[in-house]
Amino acid sequence: MEKLELEDLKQDLPEHLNLAVMMEKQPSAHPWAEFSYQALGVVVRDQEEDKSVTRVYQNGEVEHFLVTGLHLRLHPDECESYYHNLMSPEPGCFIVADQPDDSDDMPLPYLVSLSFDEVHAYLEGDEQIYSVAIPAELYQWAEAYVLTHYVAIKKTKRKLKNWHQTERPARNPVDKQS
Repeated sequence: MEKLELEDLKQDLPEHLNLAVMMEKQPSAHPWAEFSYQALGVVVRDQEEDKSVTRVYQNGEVEHFLVTGLHLRLHPDECESYYHNLMSPEPGCFIVADQPDDSDDMPLPYLVSLSFDEVHAYLEGDEQIYSVAIPAELYQWAEAYVLTHYVAIKKTKRKLKNWHQTERPARNPVDKQS
């Protein structure tokens, strides 16, 4: 069998990637909210930026906003979740945003993750979660990270004991003395 060399993985992986999130604002059909928001995608940025929200597109009542100043850092203990995400039929990039008090205000993204487990915890905390397609550059970085750090552990069932065959402790007869 030929030894597989992972030449591309011999390079140093960056600690984190700087990201921006593209959000869309459009009129809502909901009777209690004038606008609805959705995440359109994630963009990998070359350099770290301050947190800002900039309108980059407007067509009638539809607007697109670029939210900068975000970053993604991967962690070795989350590799199994990254692996399952990357191997899923539609790998996703998950965006966590705060839930504004006013339904017409834009939910402001503050976290981007590739971990199902991490995002599920935020979902239980009542945060707004958006799922978008993962950009190719981010996918390749995460794939290299998983190949470098992930060690799959084979799951095994524990063997159940037959409780009929286990020895029972001997009972001490109670001495009745008059």
